[in-house]
Amino acid sequence: MRDYTSRSRAQQTAALLPRAVGHILFAVVMAFQAGCAGPQATAANIAIQVQADGTITTYAVPSGSTVQQALASAGVPLHELDRVQPPVFTVLTQDAAVQITRITERFEVESELLPYERQTIRNEALPEGETRLLQPGVNGAQETTYRILEEEGTEVSRTVVKTTVQTEPIPEIIMVGAQAAFSPVPVTGTLAYLAGSTAWVMSGDSGSRHPLLLDGKLDGRVFKLSPDGELLLYTLEGPADDPAIINTLWAVVISDPEPTPIDLGAENIIHFADFSPASGDTYQVAYSTAEATAGSPGWQSNNDLVIITFASSGRVLDIERVLDASSGGPYGWWGTNFAWSPDGTRLAYARPDGIGIVDLDDAVLEAAVDMTPYQSLGDWAWVPGIAWGQDARTLFFVDHGSPVGLEGEAASPAFDIAAQPSRGGQILRLADRTGMFAYPSVSPAQQLPGGEIAYRLAFLQALAPLESQTSTYQLVVMDRDGSNRTTLFPASGEAGLAAQPLVWSPDASRLGLIYRNDLWIVDAATGVGQRLTGDGQTLAVDWKL
Repeated sequence: MRDYTSRSRAQQTAALLPRAVGHILFAVVMAFQAGCAGPQATAANIAIQVQADGTITTYAVPSGSTVQQALASAGVPLHELDRVQPPVFTVLTQDAAVQITRITERFEVESELLPYERQTIRNEALPEGETRLLQPGVNGAQETTYRILEEEGTEVSRTVVKTTVQTEPIPEIIMVGAQAAFSPVPVTGTLAYLAGSTAWVMSGDSGSRHPLLLDGKLDGRVFKLSPDGELLLYTLEGPADDPAIINTLWAVVISDPEPTPIDLGAENIIHFADFSPASGDTYQVAYSTAEATAGSPGWQSNNDLVIITFASSGRVLDIERVLDASSGGPYGWWGTNFAWSPDGTRLAYARPDGIGIVDLDDAVLEAAVDMTPYQSLGDWAWVPGIAWGQDARTLFFVDHGSPVGLEGEAASPAFDIAAQPSRGGQILRLADRTGMFAYPSVSPAQQLPGGEIAYRLAFLQALAPLESQTSTYQLVVMDRDGSNRTTLFPASGEAGLAAQPLVWSPDASRLGLIYRNDLWIVDAATGVGQRLTGDGQTLAVDWKL
């Protein structure tokens, strides 16, 4: 029997042998060709030359890589601030050169001196030319943190990133004598003024002045004499460690050789505090308060009204809250001003949207004249100046006038002096285009030979009436009906007055005011002015019997 299985396998092997030999020969030929060729990059790679850290190195990287990918493939580290050229997002398709500039960042803290400032205070209590060191200066200290960038080890920039004051500098304060040889002039009643943070009083003549409250820090927001000229009402700066207290309200007896200030227990008085003209054996003071705020202007008005009654000994007899805190109408955050009637029976009020009367019995506001609030476009509000006539019926005030061009009513730059002879009476225009800070002021009453009671009205006239917010002013006096208008001071061509309240002498013959930061008195008939101080620090003035 034949073995067909063995034969079949032999035949299959013989058939496959030529194909296997062909494959082997092909592989040998390819290996020989490869061995004959030199070493070279494959078609999928490109060569890049990398210049970094002071050396140049060539790397083979895949074609089509970005610079960042190519550097990562080559194992070249990149730091956050390093600068690469070409940029890291550039796609490489052929051989290229890549330059890496190493940039490092570090911080340095340096201690520095804060030099103290030198301040000079002129004081009329010292002879002119004499100096005194009030406070020695002490340098402060601060730490400044710098961010420093270096390229390849070379500093290229230094930037301040933080400054911390370690110790505040203390200024050097030198008092310089400014006792000028002004000719003394008669002073009727009591004339008080605030210079720097010190109150001064004159009586009899201008050469008899003497200081009050030398150690005080009067802020000038309130500076009023009592009707009899015996007491001074004033505000002191609040404590530095309590920002909630802007100031505090005090009174002092002027004639006391060793005056003891009277704490009236009120704080944050921004716009109004004043003695009632009806004060007799006791004194009445009305005031309005505010709350301190962190934002500008630094307060939120309460628009309230409180009347305190006290004796000259300082004993408080009564405290009456006439008006509770309220919003105060448009721009009420700024506040409301008030003015006592000459007989002390009523108070007028003024706020950005008009003026009126305070009903002390019913504790309400009775509007008399409505106004369009002035659009200040700033962190302040305009409040009309207001003054009572000596008849205790007429109200003189600054009125916000009609537009003069295409502006809206709220933006009108026109302001006039007007009067309302009685509650609800017709408004009389007395002087046009006076300016927003005209500050009408009524003189004390004078009895004419025929028995008639007469008085005049003083006010400030803006030199640029339609730009009165920044304008300077001139002093003008006229009769209460607007007639006999006379410009008194300063003379034409001289620097104008800063906006300020005006005060009359008790005999209605002169006015007290501040000119070029000094106290002046001006004759109400001739306009002749006399400078009474020379230290350039006068901030407030009042004049009473």
